[in-house]
Amino acid sequence: MTWFHPAGTLADGVADVTVTPEVAGWAYSGLRVFTLSAGTPVTMTLDGEEGVIVPLSARNVRVTVNFEEFTLEGRDGVFSAVSDWIYAPVGSTVTMSADSGEIAVCTARATEVFPVAHIRAADVQVEVRGSGQATRQVTNIATPGSFTGAHKINVCEVITPGGNWSSWPPHRHDGIGDCPTDNEEIYYFRIGKTDSPHGHPSGQGLFHVYTVDGSVDENLTLHDGDVYVVPQGYHGPTVAPPEYPMYFLNVLAGPAEDRTMAFCDDPEHHWIRDSWNTQVQDPRLPLTSATGRTEKS
Repeated sequence: MTWFHPAGTLADGVADVTVTPEVAGWAYSGLRVFTLSAGTPVTMTLDGEEGVIVPLSARNVRVTVNFEEFTLEGRDGVFSAVSDWIYAPVGSTVTMSADSGEIAVCTARATEVFPVAHIRAADVQVEVRGSGQATRQVTNIATPGSFTGAHKINVCEVITPGGNWSSWPPHRHDGIGDCPTDNEEIYYFRIGKTDSPHGHPSGQGLFHVYTVDGSVDENLTLHDGDVYVVPQGYHGPTVAPPEYPMYFLNVLAGPAEDRTMAFCDDPEHHWIRDSWNTQVQDPRLPLTSATGRTEKS
């Protein structure tokens, strides 16, 4: 089964990206990314799935969930602001429309039905994680600590400024051996260029994935729009070259009834977390907020 999907290879004629459990070769996590255009609404039914709808580079997105209407303020790009978002329950019919721009629908196979929810950008939790050159911004969209109204799905965004590392130290959550957490994870990458508001065609970065048994050990060059599905193994680091800030959207879900974002570090590198205590966090972060891009020196 292929884990790495270069930009464009998961397009299905309607969505720019379509990851289903069948495509990924697992049981729970999914993702669709659509480019919206005026006069062409997109409709999908969450059959046995719950969803989190996040504008990536679209504004004033009109969303209908089971005949209930919402307007997402959205944003110009993933490097320009934190966006508001919508939780859509299992079995929903969702229709989305906007004049232009991209929107993501993160999904997880689930059975419990929760109410639809519209979370304002100002209420989305933003944290600065790590330190030194491993400082990054984590935007907690639908994580267990930030949103309790879901059954299986976990969603967050990570921004890594140019020259920094994320997914560090390497960690896993595959339920293998002594790691109790079992979550399937999707990485959807957008790579910017200097101060671009969104992904840029020349953007690139690096990503490392390796399994406990050594059967997979990949160092990849990433480009804007690439997708990597991680069914097992340690992942990290993700590396943003100095001129190319990196964004990734993470979708995680698994068999546990209690949603979790727990993970198991590679024991060889766990000591790195303690080293952050004597380092200074990157002052460029947080890069974005609900009101836009944070201006820092």
